[in-house]
Amino acid sequence: MTIRSLISATCAALAIASAMPAAAHDPGDVVTPHFERAIPNIPGKTLTALIVDYPPGGTSAPHRHADSSFIFAYVLSGEIESKVNDGPTQIYRAGESWYEPPAANHLISRNASKTKPAKLLAVFVADSDEKEPPTSSEPTFVDKQL
Repeated sequence: MTIRSLISATCAALAIASAMPAAAHDPGDVVTPHFERAIPNIPGKTLTALIVDYPPGGTSAPHRHADSSFIFAYVLSGEIESKVNDGPTQIYRAGESWYEPPAANHLISRNASKTKPAKLLAVFVADSDEKEPPTSSEPTFVDKQL
């Protein structure tokens, strides 16, 4: 292969790569621990609150919640698209909320907008000593131990 052919092939590869849509590299979420306390009148249970910031187009990998975790989610700003277990895919707007039962499979969790950020408050009650379930995906906001 000549130098000219090598340079042409490299330029073509760079042109193709730069023409791919940005969605192929979705940004993830940013999780900020907000609060965690043992619940004194419910021995063995912990209340945890996390703030989840999604950049435009941000998404979380599908994941499974801990067997004991009951989760309440509240949209602080923007719009969040969510699908839990075999329920419908729904979009929740600022001020709206939902809950997720123990051992839920969170199949979709993402910012519904490609142009505006979104923010979510996730509050869950779980067994204090429970570790996250085994998963093939990256851990996300509800799987992290603080």
